[in-house]
Amino acid sequence: RINSRSIRNSIMNTKDLFEQHYQALTAEMEKFEAGNKTAGTRARKALSEIAKLCKVLRQEIQDAKNSDK
Repeated sequence: RINSRSIRNSIMNTKDLFEQHYQALTAEMEKFEAGNKTAGTRARKALSEIAKLCKVLRQEIQDAKNSDK
């Protein structure tokens, strides 16, 4: 059985990473819109990391939900 406290800590860590990548995306998009083309590459990288974190966070939420049963 998975410890629900460790799952919730994992969710918080993933959520923090998600927020960091979102902030990076926002900053890079502003630079890209101002004409910095290399910021577009960094924005795409942040989006890729966000996509990966979405999958991880979704699974962590599912595990937390199932561990409460």
